Amino acid sequence: MDAPSSQPGIVGGLNATKPKRTGIFGRRAVRRALAGVAVVSVLLGAGVVYSNRPVEVEALMPERDVPVRVFGLGTVEARVMSKVGFEAGAALVELHADHGDHVRKGQVLARLSLGEQEAKAAKARAALQIAEVNIERAEANLEKARAVLAQRQVANRRRQELAGRSVVSEQSAEESARDEAVAKADVTVTESEVASSRAQLADARAQVQFEETLLGHRTLTAPYDAIVIERHKELGTVVKAGDPIFTLIANDSYWGLAYVDEARAGFIAEGQRVQARLRSRPQDVFTGKVLRIGLESDRSTEERRIFIRGDNPPARVFLGEQVEFLITAATLAEALLIPEAAVHGYNGHEGTVWTLEDGRLNRRLVRFRHRTEDSRLEIVGGVPERARVIMRVTPDLRVGRRAQVSEGKGP
Repeated sequence: MDAPSSQPGIVGGLNATKPKRTGIFGRRAVRRALAGVAVVSVLLGAGVVYSNRPVEVEALMPERDVPVRVFGLGTVEARVMSKVGFEAGAALVELHADHGDHVRKGQVLARLSLGEQEAKAAKARAALQIAEVNIERAEANLEKARAVLAQRQVANRRRQELAGRSVVSEQSAEESARDEAVAKADVTVTESEVASSRAQLADARAQVQFEETLLGHRTLTAPYDAIVIERHKELGTVVKAGDPIFTLIANDSYWGLAYVDEARAGFIAEGQRVQARLRSRPQDVFTGKVLRIGLESDRSTEERRIFIRGDNPPARVFLGEQVEFLITAATLAEALLIPEAAVHGYNGHEGTVWTLEDGRLNRRLVRFRHRTEDSRLEIVGGVPERARVIMRVTPDLRVGRRAQVSEGKGP
């Protein structure tokens, strides 16, 4: 009976110890709180000290003789390229050139069957020979008629003199005059025959020239010293007038066609120097100059076409090969260049930069002109006198904060 009464005592004893534990925990909490306050105070004090400490920055230094190069990607092209073919249609019976051959101006490249055209030319030549014989006969008849006329004129004058002295009858004198008139008419007729024969001769010569010209159209020759880059037809093919038989490019007519972003092409001009690297020979640098600037930009890619003539192209060049070009658009005698990454709100000609003015940080809207190949911008206005431009942006930059140029980075 006494056991049940003892349980409450034990429980009560346990409950009696709880305030003591609570007191212990309270003292520990207070100590921890005081320690936290102390740490916070130290950190706040350090922050105040740190915030008052000048931040170190890197400032830009003027650079001299800076080349401004514009990048362009393009291909090797031929300045003079022709697709040549016949001016007449017939079967292709001869081929004297093929892909990769070097040909000279006037060299025979191919021939068509002569056939009917050769017969026409022979017929025209025969007609010319007949016309030449006819003109010779007509001219001989004219000479004969003129000789007869001369005789009749002499005889008529004599008869008229004799008739005047009544040595011969008037009838005889009249017959002599009539004979002279007939002789004159014969001369006139033969002169017209000569003129007609000469016209026929001229026509025959023109016909021969025409038929031989058509015959010549069946022989294809090189229009200039060239390289054959493609043959389009095989022997036996019946071709039409104007069908391409070969594609030729003139010797030493290679040039580069570079495509440049319009935003970078504004300072490119004819005559500027160029460096080029072929995709097949990236280890070699070839030089040249801007020869021509296309007058029309690509409306879809917004790129401008730049034609470049090489100074020292390789001995063997492949049309269509990709080329990287660097065009020297300007050389800056002295320039202040800032990385584009350090510019806020760059719109192509303006942007905001950090400056150091009288030991304090500030932000300025400045103007730019050139952009280098390594993405640096030339500052041309907006920086106060004696101010320094910060070249690298860090998170601790704030307007009005004290700053100093890092040792070794400033003047």
